[in-house]
Amino acid sequence: QVQLAESGGGSVQAGGSLRLSCAASGTILSIAVMAWYRQVPGKQRDLVAAINSGGTTNYAESVKGRFTISRDNVKRTVYLQMNSLKVEDTAVYYCKVEGVRDLWSRSLDYWGQGAQVTVSS
Repeated sequence: QVQLAESGGGSVQAGGSLRLSCAASGTILSIAVMAWYRQVPGKQRDLVAAINSGGTTNYAESVKGRFTISRDNVKRTVYLQMNSLKVEDTAVYYCKVEGVRDLWSRSLDYWGQGAQVTVSS
């Protein structure tokens, strides 16, 4: 079974920076997409950024130019560098891996536990 370990969350002032990390472990042959989502209590979970195995990235318009997603395929880790943080960025950030291929040729998706990011004025 695949597990995701998230780290890097915390509390910062507006204009500050944080770097989130998410490491995948288990029996993994490949991961098609690694992504970050965020969710505010009572609201739906929305995509923040995603990166595929070839390095192609997608960003939500609200974070474009401020956040950068990257991945290390050797470490099987995805990162989210968050700069110029705003109060509205406050949320629980979830790591997600999609199209995880295992030894039985299955393609599965997994969610991390979530990391709280709080941005204050």
